[in-house]
Parts: sequence; structure tokens; C-alpha cells
Amino acid sequence: MQRDDFRTDQEAFWAGEFGTDYIERNQGDRLLASNLNFFAKALNGARGLSSCIEFGANIGMNLKALKLLYPELDMSAIEINADAARELKALLPEQQVYNTSILEFTPQRSYDLTLIKGVLIHLNPDVLPEVYDKLVEAAGRYLLVAEYYNPSPVAIPYRGHGDRLFKRDFAGEIMDRHPQMKLVDYGFAYRNDPSFPQDDITWFLMEKR
Repeated sequence: MQRDDFRTDQEAFWAGEFGTDYIERNQGDRLLASNLNFFAKALNGARGLSSCIEFGANIGMNLKALKLLYPELDMSAIEINADAARELKALLPEQQVYNTSILEFTPQRSYDLTLIKGVLIHLNPDVLPEVYDKLVEAAGRYLLVAEYYNPSPVAIPYRGHGDRLFKRDFAGEIMDRHPQMKLVDYGFAYRNDPSFPQDDITWFLMEKR
């Protein structure tokens, strides 16, 4: 997609140079180890996972951790940045990498696990209801949302940019909008964890019932 084709400024931001630069800051063995620890805890209450789709996968650091935990997991990914999507295609079958905006993606099937981690915080708040619907539609059983939490919506500066980072109760809004999604577990990962730091992420595991 061309920059002018995106519906929001946030999409163009992540599809462009800033999104490409993000790749270099978010990879490596330490992050993989932290992700392994994270998913082992966050998915402790999930059962029977054989398929997964990640919304906003970047180069697949989350998916690499999931593959180590669940070696038979059939994985798909949506990624708006073309450079990141190219790296994803070295990890996943090419036809299971969707190089497009989440807003342009329509789920064609459901997955045992739908994952979004550190992505909702960067979306235009006006499109969140639409994205919530897509997440729930893709979730055959479980939905894992891992984002910055705040009880009420707030925008904060992000690396010198305005309107690029938002905090709110994403999971609560999803469950209010889609009552079939029930909370299974939740927790917090701390940026100063001495062994497995994350980025002050609050996670929520929901099940479709």
C-alpha cells in the first residue's frame, strides 16, 4: 500500500521509515528469552493450541517464542511494514504472511489463538472498535491482548511524536463490546524484571464462550 492509501496517520507512520527502524531495536536473544518467559505465563491457562495469528507481528519475535513453546503451532501473521513482512516470510509460509494494514485485513478463518501485543497502543483510537471486531472474529477460542493499561483513555508522547501512543483498558472494552469473550487470566510484565524484562505490559487472556 502507498502512504496515501492509509486511512490513518498512524498506519503510514508504522508502514514507513519509523516502522523499519523499529526492527533494529526489537530483536535478539535477550528479547526471545523474555518472550518465552512471557508466553509461558500468559498462556498457562490456554489448552489445545494448534493455530495462531498475530496482528502486527513485526519480524516475528513473539511467534519465534511461541514456536519454541508449541513446536507444532500453525502460525500466520499480519504486518503493515514491508521490510518486517519480508523477514517474517523467512519464518512462516509466504501465503500466511499478510503484508497489509490490520484495517484492511479480513479474517478468512478462525485460529485457536489470536494475539496482539504492543500494537493497539499505536492505533488511532477511532478505529479501535473495528479492530476489536476483527480480533474477536479471528479468535476461534482464545484472544491474548498485551498492551499498556490505563483505566481511562490517555495519549502520551512517543519518541518525540504526538498521537502515536495511547493507553486505555483495551481488554475491558473488548469484553464489553463482545460479551462472549470471558476473562481467563491476566498479569503484568515489568520493564525492570532482573531476568526477563518486558515493557510494562499488562496482558489479558480471554476465551470465546
